[in-house]
Amino acid sequence: MALAEGRTFEFGNESGIRADFLESIEYTGNPQEITYETEEFSAVCPFSGLPDIGRVVVVYVPGRKLVELKSLKYYFVSFRNVGIYQEAVTNRIYNDLYRCLEPKYLMVKTVYNVRGGILSTCVMDSEKMRG
Repeated sequence: MALAEGRTFEFGNESGIRADFLESIEYTGNPQEITYETEEFSAVCPFSGLPDIGRVVVVYVPGRKLVELKSLKYYFVSFRNVGIYQEAVTNRIYNDLYRCLEPKYLMVKTVYNVRGGILSTCVMDSEKMRG
């Protein structure tokens, strides 16, 4: 008998995601493309209760705001015990950053560690989403 079969760890819902942690800094410089990457992202698969671990890439061209990096790190950490599907994570990060920054361009990509032999990559890009 497999003792681990059907077991899950406790996890919370999306209300645990702390978009209120995101802070912005005024930007008055020339247009530039900014990229932030972390390989320390984790959330919980709400189907299995197992951690989804992956890489997050954020690329943006600021309008008048930059994201403060410590606040971005704390925001990412707030996903750690939240049950949320991978595609919803990408959507949530994109929407939260767009509201915080009002950028000229924004792309969010999540690349998750292989699970069950499948590599999962999700991308939201403001230029590709325009009708």
